[in-house]
Amino acid sequence: MIGVFDYTVWLTYLSLVSATLGIVISLQETGHPYIGIFFLLLCGLCDAFDGKVARTKKNRTDFQKKYGVQIDSLSDLVAFGVLPACIGNAMIRVCPTISEVPRLHKEGHIAFPGVLILYAIMILYVLAAMIRLAYFNVTEEERQKTESGGRKYFTGLPVTSAALIFPTVLLFQYLIPKDITLVYFGVMLVTTFLFVSKLQVKKPGLRGILIMVGIGVLEFIVLAFTLGRR
Repeated sequence: MIGVFDYTVWLTYLSLVSATLGIVISLQETGHPYIGIFFLLLCGLCDAFDGKVARTKKNRTDFQKKYGVQIDSLSDLVAFGVLPACIGNAMIRVCPTISEVPRLHKEGHIAFPGVLILYAIMILYVLAAMIRLAYFNVTEEERQKTESGGRKYFTGLPVTSAALIFPTVLLFQYLIPKDITLVYFGVMLVTTFLFVSKLQVKKPGLRGILIMVGIGVLEFIVLAFTLGRR
């Protein structure tokens, strides 16, 4: 059997499984964007620690290391590129609002041709995520030929930031008494450009990672509590 199946890749595999479930549920007629967001948060949690878990095995071969890098990028494209776009598709279909609050669209749907613009944003977002990941892989391979250790800065916003960005946007639904579908896609468009920008982003250390994980867990709890009350 080809591939690697030891504990160093389990979190990456779990992230992909979570992303796939989120995509399938978001695309179902009865699927809801807030359910998709839970799977996105789980993907973010897996990604926060997959690299650190992999590095605990000191005798990894070069093949295992390269394999880990490749599946990490492939999983990230699905989890933080395709899944947020599918959640956006669920936003268009469901248009979630607080009960009895006037919607920004007519008869429960965003009118044509506005929906085409939103689909274009989704496509651009996924494309930008793929470009960002491919660029990182190539530049990281080149960097390792001349430098040792991990990099200190990223060029462009890391795609994994989607795990915090979009859950935060959906949390605003319970602060803003209007449909936030257009806000979601506005943030997606800005994120698209940040993925492929030359913005220098400092790589977070362990403390930074734990803070982001804490934010993600808090978002998960708030969403679960809010939906549970309704």
